[in-house]
Amino acid sequence: MSAPTATAPAPVTEAELLAAPSTRRAAGERFTWATGLRYALLLFSLFLVLIPVYVLFITSFKNGADADPSRTWLLPETWTMDNWVRAWDQLKGGLVRSLLLVIPSSIISAMLGSANGFVLSKWRFPGANIVFTMILFGMFIPYQAVMIPLMKLVTSADIGMGIPTLILMHVVYGIPITTLIFRNYYESVPTELIEAAKVDGSGMLSTFFRVVLPISIPSFVVVLIWQFTSAWNDFLFALFFGGGAQSGPVTLALNNLAHGSIMADYGASMSGALIASVPTLLVYIALGKYFVGGLMSGSVKG
Repeated sequence: MSAPTATAPAPVTEAELLAAPSTRRAAGERFTWATGLRYALLLFSLFLVLIPVYVLFITSFKNGADADPSRTWLLPETWTMDNWVRAWDQLKGGLVRSLLLVIPSSIISAMLGSANGFVLSKWRFPGANIVFTMILFGMFIPYQAVMIPLMKLVTSADIGMGIPTLILMHVVYGIPITTLIFRNYYESVPTELIEAAKVDGSGMLSTFFRVVLPISIPSFVVVLIWQFTSAWNDFLFALFFGGGAQSGPVTLALNNLAHGSIMADYGASMSGALIASVPTLLVYIALGKYFVGGLMSGSVKG
């Protein structure tokens, strides 16, 4: 039997040679236009986001006469740091109290959500789905709807007002979202890993602390960022249970600095807003790159 004969490629015609450069050029032009439009939209979005930051920043360096609505977009005639000094003097106590609030409330709610998510995903029991649904139901209850009954409950129980009460509130109201995040993440953890731990003699608590927690870092990053930001920026709970600006978190002190709705001291108010936003900004800078990855880590089972 003779060997198969290789088929020679069809010759390229002159018309195809002439059309090839124009085709590559057209593809390049389409790519350039698409890329340019994408960058234009990104720059426009960035511009919209930075407009309030620009106003905050330049107003924080203006004196009382210069910080006028008619000169909102103009640079200060005289740059001054007095606004920052006044804002820091009034907010430093609230910043410390906010840190004492957000750190324990974030950690405690993350640990409780992790335990709930583990039990509801890997140690199922009769009625587990009903319990999970009831926990999630807390996410859909507006704070405003329960604030007055909750206030009466706290008052009748003689719990008192201040940072400890706010920690309790944020832990309780953080359980639904933390449970949801951790349950979705643990659903992606191979069941064989849990069964192997059982074979080795590990109980539920031992499996949770020795096997599950070490692989839960992505979800912990998401939950800690979420809870830290929610507790730090909260004003409603702080207003009802903070005990006033002298014993409450930084949001109450910032509101006191702004003189409620009068906003008499524009420069100090803008400086205070920038100072109060620094901790959350640092958290996102340090952990932001893990945030999206942590959110998506439980989206695909593998």
